[in-house]
Parts: sequence; C-alpha cells; structure tokens
Amino acid sequence: MDYLPQVPDEAAVPIAARIREHEEVWVAEEDGRLLGFLAIEYSTNLGAPVLEKLYVDPAEQNRGVGSALLDKAKELRPAELYLWVFQKNPAQRLYERNGFELVRLTDGSDNMEGEPDALYRWNGSV
Repeated sequence: MDYLPQVPDEAAVPIAARIREHEEVWVAEEDGRLLGFLAIEYSTNLGAPVLEKLYVDPAEQNRGVGSALLDKAKELRPAELYLWVFQKNPAQRLYERNGFELVRLTDGSDNMEGEPDALYRWNGSV
C-alpha cells in the first residue's frame, strides 16, 4: 500500500499488541480466515468515540468487508463516530459512501507519521 509509511519490523509486534487496549475490537472472518478487523476507543481530545483502526486484508477488499465492518461500528456507536484517515488513503471513498462526512483536513504536523490527514464524522441522528 503506497499511502502508508513503512512500519519497521521492530514496531509491528507492539502495534499488534496495542490493539487489545481498545475499548472494543471486532473481526470479520470467513471459514476461520481473518478478513479484517475494527477497533474503537473513546477520544478525550474529541470527546467522542473514534474508529481507531479499520483493516481489511488487501486480498479481501472490494467484497463488502469494509462496509460490513463500518456498519458494525455504527451499530456499536449509534449516536456518532469519528475516524482519522491519511488524505492519500483511497479508503476515504469508502467512508463517504458509508455516510461519514469530512470535518477537517490537517497538514500532518500533529500526527506521528507527519502525513496530511482528514477527520471524518458519522452522525447517527441525521
């Protein structure tokens, strides 16, 4: 994927271990095969829940897995839900198709990757 910076091998295990620290983690699987997952946590900065992680195995993309995971996230947080995404990540189209609206664009100076990103919000009461 060319929209994400390379994760060094030594960082991969701590990142994977941290997934358990989220309030909720859900996986999508088929015949015992992991297709993707989502992780939600409460952001004190936003004062709202954030879809912190959404991942779909590249071989499983464009099969509805991402939309199904987003539906689950919205079911879990029916009032509102935020997410951050890098501006060059093509998943923005997926989020917009699933009812998320752009709230803010940044230059990336506030994230550890230094990549311009975008904040999206889903409003369940609309």
